[in-house]
Amino acid sequence: MKVVSTNIAEPKIISWRGKEVKTGIYKRPVKEPIYLDTEDVKGDHVIDRRYHGGVDKACYLYSLDHYAYWKEKYPNLDWNYGMFGENLTIEGFDEHTVKIGSVYNLGKATVQISRPRQPCYKLGVRFGNQGIIKQFINSLLSGVYVRVLEPGLVKEGQEFTLKTKHTKGISIAELNTLMFHYDKEVHHELLKRALDDDLVSDSDKKYLKKHSIQ
Repeated sequence: MKVVSTNIAEPKIISWRGKEVKTGIYKRPVKEPIYLDTEDVKGDHVIDRRYHGGVDKACYLYSLDHYAYWKEKYPNLDWNYGMFGENLTIEGFDEHTVKIGSVYNLGKATVQISRPRQPCYKLGVRFGNQGIIKQFINSLLSGVYVRVLEPGLVKEGQEFTLKTKHTKGISIAELNTLMFHYDKEVHHELLKRALDDDLVSDSDKKYLKKHSIQ
């Protein structure tokens, strides 16, 4: 897997339900390296820290491979990397094979796969259609947040390589399935694995307990 774009946002004011809201979702490619710190990307603008930034959401990655799928659905948009609010666009990234808790070398940084993206209305504003929220959830093409275990610079062209695989962990796609498509008859054992896994975030476990356990 390889970094094809590093992306940073300037704050932008959008209109939402009659109110002005500041957002950092409008990320654009930059030529210089970006610095992955333990709670955010240096120089990026994390507006609402209730839902963005922090140890479990220090940096957001999205797959270049998924862009064709979304371009077909939204052909009239002005497409560029960073379209999904990702700091890093990664070639070859697959939510079905990357496991929560696995550790990767990423440029000069070391990161751990932490949480899938749960989209909010700001993605809908970015795409000009709130319908993308449901489409995004159903697709399982969520991208992923990472914990930054060792801060460092990352630049275009560098490799995203596996360092330590969490062999007993669940994939990003499996965690998305538990969150949004849970079927008690089918996913009971998968849910147990997720809840027993120390590397699944406390926030995601809380969500699973609330929405999956009846």
